[in-house]
Amino acid sequence: MNGAAAPERSPSASPPPPSPAQAPPPASPTQPLEWRFSQVFGERSAGEEVQDVDIISAIEFNKSGHHLATGDRGGRVVLFEKTDVKDHACRKDAEKADYSISRHPEFRYKTEFQSHEPEFDYLKSLEIEEKINQIKWCQAANSALFLLSTNDKTIKFWKVQEKKVKKVSEMNLDRTTAAANGSPSGVGYLSPSLANGNALKPGGYALLRMPVVVTSQETSLAASCRRVYAHAHDYHINSISNNSDGETFISADDLRINLWNFEISSQSFNIIDVKPTNMEDLTEVITSAEFHPTHCNTLAYSSSKGSIRLVDLRQSALCDTHSQIFEQHEAPGSRSFFTEIIASISDIKFSKDGRHILSRDYMTLKLWDVKMNSGPVATFQVHEYLRPKLCDLYENDSIFDKFECCQSGDGLRVATGSYSNIFRVFGVGTGSNEATTLEATRNPTRRQLQNPTRAARSLNTLTRAVRRGGESTGIDANGNSYDLSTKLLHLAWHPSENLIACAAANSLYMYYA
Repeated sequence: MNGAAAPERSPSASPPPPSPAQAPPPASPTQPLEWRFSQVFGERSAGEEVQDVDIISAIEFNKSGHHLATGDRGGRVVLFEKTDVKDHACRKDAEKADYSISRHPEFRYKTEFQSHEPEFDYLKSLEIEEKINQIKWCQAANSALFLLSTNDKTIKFWKVQEKKVKKVSEMNLDRTTAAANGSPSGVGYLSPSLANGNALKPGGYALLRMPVVVTSQETSLAASCRRVYAHAHDYHINSISNNSDGETFISADDLRINLWNFEISSQSFNIIDVKPTNMEDLTEVITSAEFHPTHCNTLAYSSSKGSIRLVDLRQSALCDTHSQIFEQHEAPGSRSFFTEIIASISDIKFSKDGRHILSRDYMTLKLWDVKMNSGPVATFQVHEYLRPKLCDLYENDSIFDKFECCQSGDGLRVATGSYSNIFRVFGVGTGSNEATTLEATRNPTRRQLQNPTRAARSLNTLTRAVRRGGESTGIDANGNSYDLSTKLLHLAWHPSENLIACAAANSLYMYYA
């Protein structure tokens, strides 16, 4: 391109051997994905008021990606299933086409059921909300679906399957005899004799016929609660996680983690207990817990101090000691009143291969290598423009919002939510600078943040002045307005496709790339 001719080389000439000291060329960074709107369920119209019970509080794809479950604050679980290619194009059209049909996954409504009801604990005079905190899919069997759902206190094991509808083929009355007794259409055919004061004739009961019930070809989905795991937590359950052995799962609250067997609902084993003898000595609580995806003896749990502990269940029955701890030490002189609050981890997720752990605190998204506990391998700033507003966020309690995180099946990208119903997608590949901002609307790319996000920045010293009545709206560093009252807390990444499902209030949005 600079005008100089490239030197010609003989076709028979072999390329020069590589120098021993020459390093292999670096892997080219993956190209940023172009995200598009796919579907929306429960979209609200302009000005429509959202009921609190309809707000989505949990999202989870199953392992195959063929089903998606959502839970809401009203205690309901809604299931969606992946539509087949044959639903979009007939076989003849597919055969005529000179290219293979490749569509992004689409889902349709399958069924819903009431998982939890509001309860009242009379011993503690405490109301227990019906809100679904988490949903976890279990192994399917015999075309039936199984899943766990939990509110603050009770975990339930559900089975969802198709059942053939049974119908009554014949009425249980002999209409001809009934008409002869003076009762047309067989309605109340015994009443004339009773009205005349006469006793029922002998053999009158023989006129009654048993109903004939037949099984039709129609099917309906039925959800049945198989087991209830209750009375094991004094504090609110924040996490449940299935073990890869398919037989056990854990449930975690602020101070304890319990191990359950799916078949036994009457007892559980307390494997982690961080409750001090004197509650005044309490310095941190458990915020999230998850089993390793392939090693049934390994689990990780996070704390309000920003640390992640890896535990080996083979070490002892009560796993008070951890095998590894992952934490990032704060820079000298950077501590402020809000340092510990924003360091609290709200969610952790193992990567599909179990080699990394993704964690989300209030300001950042961090990726950890399970074999390297010196610090995160990558840190992504989610909404750095809010750092000067921490006083206001503390006043209106937004600083305590719990955002979830997720990772793509190939491990190349991570995602998490923020305010104004936006979520951010970051590339974690070598040399990747991908940092995409999407809004949970039909036009997801109408607002883009261009601020750098790769480098981790130390906490700035913040003013201690407290201002009352923090604003819920404002302007970020790029001139875009933000709204703290609309927050995208829950999202999930399809296990094998570049498809993200996220919740904006009562609406479920899906985006593909």
